[in-house]
Amino acid sequence: MSTITLKNLVKRYDDGFEAVKGISLDIADGEFMILVGPSGCGKSTLLRMIVGLEDITDGELQIDGKRVNEMAPRDRNLSMVFQNYALYPHLTVYENIAFPLRLNKNSVPKDEIDRRVRQAADMLDLNEHLQRKPGNLSGGQRQRVAMGRAIVRDADAFLFDEPLSNLDAKLRGQMRTQIAQLQRKLGTTSIYVTHDQTEAMTLGDRVAVLKRGLLQQVASPRELYEQPVNLFVAGFIGSPSMNFLPAHPVDGKLRTPLGDIPALEHQLKAAEGRDIVLIGVRPEHFEDNKLVDEGVRSKGWTFKADVSHTEWLGNEQYGYISYEPDPKVSGLLNSLAQDLDADELVPMVVTSLEATSRIRGGQQAELWMDVRKLHVFDAESGENLTRDAEEGARLTAEAAEERAFEIKRAQQEVSA
Repeated sequence: MSTITLKNLVKRYDDGFEAVKGISLDIADGEFMILVGPSGCGKSTLLRMIVGLEDITDGELQIDGKRVNEMAPRDRNLSMVFQNYALYPHLTVYENIAFPLRLNKNSVPKDEIDRRVRQAADMLDLNEHLQRKPGNLSGGQRQRVAMGRAIVRDADAFLFDEPLSNLDAKLRGQMRTQIAQLQRKLGTTSIYVTHDQTEAMTLGDRVAVLKRGLLQQVASPRELYEQPVNLFVAGFIGSPSMNFLPAHPVDGKLRTPLGDIPALEHQLKAAEGRDIVLIGVRPEHFEDNKLVDEGVRSKGWTFKADVSHTEWLGNEQYGYISYEPDPKVSGLLNSLAQDLDADELVPMVVTSLEATSRIRGGQQAELWMDVRKLHVFDAESGENLTRDAEEGARLTAEAAEERAFEIKRAQQEVSA
């Protein structure tokens, strides 16, 4: 296991384009770090710089405190799992997993190779497939073979480059679980690149969110979700995305297309002195007013709105409310849409409702919003004006403690 330190890493191509713009990041020994962001944000380039497949234009990369900028990939002792598996079709599963050991310049003994291969196969449930060729395996099985090849190297760190993107939704879910369990058992430092924020939220100890080659925020998944640093992070993390509404501070309330929201004191203070702000509220912080407990109702805001349509999913449903966009923030929202790989941000509020709600599309509905969960963003910079940095740090520290306990327990189970 190893620590990996990035100090102002820059990747500039010959045409002058900067794919990575001075990223600094400390990855702890045994940590599972996720690099996430939309297409073209620089996350895969950054991963390739760490493993040595891309040259570093500027800055310093350290592994266990040692500068490795000029070191060849084979000398960095890092194992990489690629998106396309990179398996040899003419070799069996056993031979594919053993391949990096047979290339080892220090020549690993034959019985040690056999021990490592079978240990990895046992971890990944591949024992009955060891004599099969990759072409006869499913996508999930091939991905496990690629992971087995990484494990046997006894590397200082695992690097994953969107390893699940070629799998269907069901297999991705299964493989996410397997990767999480495996990393806990091994406790190996891991860096995982994905554009799928569901993978980011479920796998990582911490998540680094990138936009156009710049690091936006590094935190636990829960801190990113509850205390995002800006509009981009708030909009990228979460599915469905956070709703953004233009709001004007008026007489102790925030005037929005949905009505005048009786905001809390700290929210009003954040908006104070500004003609317009953007407020953010997640879909799950709405509810059918008829289904809200009396003790909770007073902590929020009740309003009426025309629901254009609903989507019933069995365990929940979504209600959609259209509104007139405000030209004063259209530029910021259009820019955010481009950053999020969307053509535009449709002026629509998504509400998550109880599956038992009888609200239906084409009707006016009485809804409830939990105003305690509102975020206020600056309409020019996108900065979260209501972010509680102290609470965010607490959430990340709490996640680190829980993770350490999970790893210890998983390793005890392996050694038992």
